[in-house]
Amino acid sequence: MPRREAGARTGSRAGPAARAVTGLALGALVLGAMTPAAGSAARAALHLVAAMKSVPRTAAAAPPVRAAAMPFGGTPAVGALFSVTSAGKLGSHFCTASVVHSPHRDLAITAAHCVWHHSGAIDFVPGYSGGSAPYGVWPVSRVIVDRAWSSSANPDDDVAFLIVSQPGTGLRIEDVTGAEQLRTGQPPGLAVRVIGYPDGEERPVTCTGRTSVPLPHQLEFNCGRYTDGTSGGPFLRDVRPATGAGTVIGVIGGYQQGGNLPQISYSAAFGPNVAALYQTAAGLG
Repeated sequence: MPRREAGARTGSRAGPAARAVTGLALGALVLGAMTPAAGSAARAALHLVAAMKSVPRTAAAAPPVRAAAMPFGGTPAVGALFSVTSAGKLGSHFCTASVVHSPHRDLAITAAHCVWHHSGAIDFVPGYSGGSAPYGVWPVSRVIVDRAWSSSANPDDDVAFLIVSQPGTGLRIEDVTGAEQLRTGQPPGLAVRVIGYPDGEERPVTCTGRTSVPLPHQLEFNCGRYTDGTSGGPFLRDVRPATGAGTVIGVIGGYQQGGNLPQISYSAAFGPNVAALYQTAAGLG
């Protein structure tokens, strides 16, 4: 796969490990498409075509970069997703995820395009920084996406919930890392902090800014340096300085699977489908 320079990438923010897809996942990963789509697969496909036509596919009109994300030491509830080698060791990290509060305290959120049809087992390493796993390594046991994504990759449903656990330990990830709150139905123009793990870097990057709505059911965030691997990174509002935890209102993904340029990031707007998906993943629906 050719090297991708900043500003010259294709649409997916997922790293190479996530793009190596070969049908259903293998090993310990169990996939599930749980929530019925609001419309049929045909209507979802038509919606996708209409959405892609409504926004330019090139970045000719991209705004100038006024800020760039900066590396930092990480935060407990946000981490990197890793492929797992045949020997059961951590491979390369390829996307970002964050722990969200749930009754069973075992739930994380990321972009669906990161994990749906991923070829192999996945480990989540919260707080990953500098090669260390300060809060442990958490295997992903289940992936839950909306049927509108599993049937037609609808960018408005590019969201996945992950069930993570450490079998035999009795530990729950939320008790170890804390968790973000999840909120849907948020208006545009909110101040957010966005965190992601670029490919080939051993620390996450972070930037603050405000969301906008470039087209229906999508959020946009403008800040440089969100390159491959940052897919799934949370859009966080109301971040508490003491813990780094906040409220997640989006994840890098959606239109162009997160954006063609590192200075423009997208997220599917969290609405009723995400709320219903969360209810299913959390065992409430």
